[in-house]
Amino acid sequence: MKQQIIVSGIGGQGVLFLTRVIAQVAVNRGIPVLTSETHGMAQRGGTVLSTIKVGDFASPLIRTGQADLGLLLWEANLPVHQSLLKTDGKLLINADKDGEGTRIDAAKIARGLGNAVLLNLVLLGLAVQQQVVFCGVEDCETAIKQLAPAKFVEQNLAAFHMGLDHSRS
Repeated sequence: MKQQIIVSGIGGQGVLFLTRVIAQVAVNRGIPVLTSETHGMAQRGGTVLSTIKVGDFASPLIRTGQADLGLLLWEANLPVHQSLLKTDGKLLINADKDGEGTRIDAAKIARGLGNAVLLNLVLLGLAVQQQVVFCGVEDCETAIKQLAPAKFVEQNLAAFHMGLDHSRS
């Protein structure tokens, strides 16, 4: 089992939490995992890129044309990080209009739950539903319960399930 994943967004969108959830799933399943972040987090709103390598890898960085999956929490990062994807790589994007990749207005769904930051877990739910990520529903639910502060667990799980329940288009 090997998978290379990029998570791209801006500070404040939950890129790092989403990265931690995916990495925790790998740890829970006994699969080697490496992560890395490149970000301007000193200033909220800066671009954030996380890379996740699940399986037997020597380096956490993902080279151009090597990512199997891209989870973009901010559509404007598409031109910046798309080159990291393989030609046949899957791309899931938080976007409110049609375009490249599989798109879902995760921000709107998250705002409906009362917290726009939850768009990260909506996108993860969609990735699981589309079977483009190495893990399943129970894996993600367990990791969310392990990592989310107790007072936010139910809201986090609700966001994840909203992505799971999103109809395929």
